[in-house]
Amino acid sequence: MDIAFLGMGIMGSRMAANLAKAGHAVKVWNRTVEKASALTEFGCTLAPSPALAVKSAQVVFTMLSDPEALRQTAFGAQGFLDAMTPGTLWVDHSTVDPTTSRQMGQNATNRGLRFLDIPVSGSSGAAAGAKLIFFAGGAAEDLSEVSPLLLSMGARVVHAGPVGAGASMKLANNLFLAQAQAAWSETLGLAAKMGLDAATVHDAILPTHVAPPFLGLKRAKIENSEWSPEFPLKHAL
Repeated sequence: MDIAFLGMGIMGSRMAANLAKAGHAVKVWNRTVEKASALTEFGCTLAPSPALAVKSAQVVFTMLSDPEALRQTAFGAQGFLDAMTPGTLWVDHSTVDPTTSRQMGQNATNRGLRFLDIPVSGSSGAAAGAKLIFFAGGAAEDLSEVSPLLLSMGARVVHAGPVGAGASMKLANNLFLAQAQAAWSETLGLAAKMGLDAATVHDAILPTHVAPPFLGLKRAKIENSEWSPEFPLKHAL
């Protein structure tokens, strides 16, 4: 299938690579060209602009950092939205609010396009390993059409409701995720002040029912004081 993928950040780059590995023809674009260039090793083709990336694409994926980045890419100079062929399916994975998703859906409909808002659950490791969870908003028939592509990048697809419901589910998920991480950080801080060994605390609590499984994935980074971002805090906020 001919695919355009716009946004080669921490998540988008890994997702586009998995689509290419699955045998699809993937054109990629990113504001910083160097990030997109790395995808050529997986067989992706570089596009010089969003508009040229979506030319002849059957499905267009966007994974942009925030609402403003999405708007600029859609409507700015060489924006992709007016370059898409009517009937094409646009899947937005960007970190945006439900209102923005509904606005983008309406803009797509006005141009004869189809639209799904499908943010993801999972950080860089899940993106690389094709283990993402997708929260989808939009028409069931459109979701059914694109689900095989999603399952090349992830493990599960949840249909949350109409357009905007995917972004709403993402916000609910991120609230829980952030609070759980903050609570675990406070727990480790308290344990250290009381003289407990961090490894022992991990061993004691992480295998129990009170600990969300994702905290186990953070253990090595915490113990090694390795703080490279997997999902920037500003996007969670």
